[in-house]
Parts: sequence; C-alpha cells; structure tokens
Amino acid sequence: MYLSTEVKQKIFADYGQSQVDTGSPESQIALFTHRIKHLTEHMKTNKKDLVTKRSLIALVGKRKRMLEYLKEQDIERYRAIIKKLGLRK
Repeated sequence: MYLSTEVKQKIFADYGQSQVDTGSPESQIALFTHRIKHLTEHMKTNKKDLVTKRSLIALVGKRKRMLEYLKEQDIERYRAIIKKLGLRK
C-alpha cells in the first residue's frame, strides 16, 4: 500500500502538534495533499481511470473545505500550512 502507517505518522509529526495528532486541520490537509499528489501521478499514466478521477476531485474539494475552515478559524495557521506545503503560488 502506498500509504503505510510510518508515512502517516511522519506526516502527522511534521504538520500536526504530535505524532498521534490526527484530527488537527493542518495534519488533515497535509494527508489530503499527500494523497492528491499520489492520485495525480496515477492519473498521468492511467488517463481513462474515471473512478480515480472522481476520487481525486472529491479529495481536492475536501482539502479546499478544510482550508476554508482553517482560514476562518485562524488566519496565521492557514498561512503557515499553505507556505509549508507550497499550495499557493
């Protein structure tokens, strides 16, 4: 599987408050971003995979809603995660 427990723990440790912090918006956004990058690479080689395409679009929407929530709650945390993940140009 592409997303092992070790990879998840590393993402949560890097972007959350701790290694077991799975619920914070920052860690969720980082996990969504990792999954989006993986699915994007898959879509480059499998252009006709419509199920994955639909999943990718849904995941991008989830991340967008989570970013909007974080932006409303705490603009500084929003700016920090955007900068750390390199989402905006």
